[in-house]
Amino acid sequence: MMSLSAGKLWGMRRMADRQGRFKMTAVDQRPPIKNPIAKIRGLDEAPWEDVAAFKALLIEELQSQSTAMLLDPHYAYPAGLSLYDPALGLILTLEDSIFKETDKGRLSSEIDDWSVEKIKRVGGDAVKVLAWYRPDADAAICRAQQDFTKRIGEACARFDLPFVFELLVYPLAHDAERTGDYVEMKSKKPDLVLESVRVFSHPDYGVDLFKLESPLAADDVPGVGGDDWERVQSWFDAMNEAAGRPWVMLSAGAGMAAFRNILTHAYAAGASGYLAGRAIWLEASRHFPTWRRSDRL
Repeated sequence: MMSLSAGKLWGMRRMADRQGRFKMTAVDQRPPIKNPIAKIRGLDEAPWEDVAAFKALLIEELQSQSTAMLLDPHYAYPAGLSLYDPALGLILTLEDSIFKETDKGRLSSEIDDWSVEKIKRVGGDAVKVLAWYRPDADAAICRAQQDFTKRIGEACARFDLPFVFELLVYPLAHDAERTGDYVEMKSKKPDLVLESVRVFSHPDYGVDLFKLESPLAADDVPGVGGDDWERVQSWFDAMNEAAGRPWVMLSAGAGMAAFRNILTHAYAAGASGYLAGRAIWLEASRHFPTWRRSDRL
């Protein structure tokens, strides 16, 4: 059984509703928002004002339906803090969206000039970090990702903030789906997802809340009464057992209907909620640059 310090427990409570359910909205995405805007503008880089304006709109429109929101330090936090409801939990992301891609695997790093301590000082209730991980990647890459995660976990313990840890499998150099985009790996193997969770469930990493992807590709997850329900559910059940602590689902860009199916399995397995972004607001983002047509969020 997990034992939480007073500060971590308070942060966890700040992120959840009175029943302990996490209904959290992510607006920390960078490439999935910046890249489409840059393309429409015909620019190499999306203007800060455009990205920040959309994130501020998401905060304004979605916070009343969220128990917490996940912001990034460069756009959402500075643009949206004045709009932010102080009754909500505030999560800040610490990983840089630009990762190092090598032939042997991906390497993660923190955002320059930000730290767990700084997130504590600016009022964050929790720290979120994404680590790309493949248990079958090169051993040195795996160790580097483990060390990266452990370092963040130790800092969260030191500053008494909950550590929200996100895991994503990704294509290696020899995989047919090789891409650097933030998209779900359609051919991912469930055992790679589960083994990743097992690795980071060890107490050395200090994870308080897992943010996990579906063990199967979103389009392969049936709804209630669908074919193959029991087999698919067994993978979610195994993920719950591997986590050994509270966990929430991420959407990984799945559509709304597909994400509902995923949540049905996740809740049946024991998930404590969700921390999702694109499944909630992606369709609205397609209205750029006429943001206010997105009021139907």
